[in-house]
Amino acid sequence: MIYAAGIDVGSTQTKGIIIDQDQRIIARALGMTGANVTRAGANCFNEALKLANVKREDVRYVVGTGYGRYKVTFGDAQITEISCHARGAYYLFPNTKTVIDMGGQDAKGIKVGAGGEVKDFVMNDKCAAGTGRFLGSAAEALLLNLDDIGEIALKAKNPVRLTTVCTVFVESDIMSYLAQNKKVEDILGGVHSAIAARTISLVRRVGIEPEVTFTGGVSRNIGMVRALEEKLGLKLNVSPDSHYVGALGASLFALERALAGASSGTHETTAAGAGTTA
Repeated sequence: MIYAAGIDVGSTQTKGIIIDQDQRIIARALGMTGANVTRAGANCFNEALKLANVKREDVRYVVGTGYGRYKVTFGDAQITEISCHARGAYYLFPNTKTVIDMGGQDAKGIKVGAGGEVKDFVMNDKCAAGTGRFLGSAAEALLLNLDDIGEIALKAKNPVRLTTVCTVFVESDIMSYLAQNKKVEDILGGVHSAIAARTISLVRRVGIEPEVTFTGGVSRNIGMVRALEEKLGLKLNVSPDSHYVGALGASLFALERALAGASSGTHETTAAGAGTTA
């Protein structure tokens, strides 16, 4: 049996996927990235190996992706998260034409071709507005657990209108609404609505064409899923594996290279193609 792995080292969390030669996911691993990016990637890979009950030498090829992909020192190649998210989304939903990816520090819009290739993309990586970090700041200001705010936002009856989506000023905006006795659910409804509007404005620069697949850590937030769907007027593709899409795409690229090496009787061990988008 041939195995391949993808390690997605994100700004907040590191995700790992191991697949077999039939493209079946046999293990998923998740951990906080923290300050030591190299260690985060290695720990995630080791955890995935343990969960898969697979030895390191049985994994023929490893691809690193995400902002810390070059720190995946045990990997055989590095591929950008843009390509990996497109490939992973296509695997989960073959009719995907647009990907909306929302992570801890950035948001992306990706136009996807018929085979899962990237046709165009846009990203907001200069500002944390409209990202997981913005939601985290809102949760902290309201003394709530980040995992709970999506459900609470769904209860909003009269969502507030945020004056800014700047992460630096969101706390003062929220405190102002609390002083006005606005309900927490209405404040969170406004937060999610503002992020959705900003994200859609970003993605429209590459064109929004159904089917739209939502990926990244924020895809686990049901309030954000609903806010995006309401503003788009269409249903989003969201999978239980949406958080792992980058790692999944990386593992699929890795499997391609592993199978190519097996058919030629070789096994690549260098970081050939490092930095390419494949």
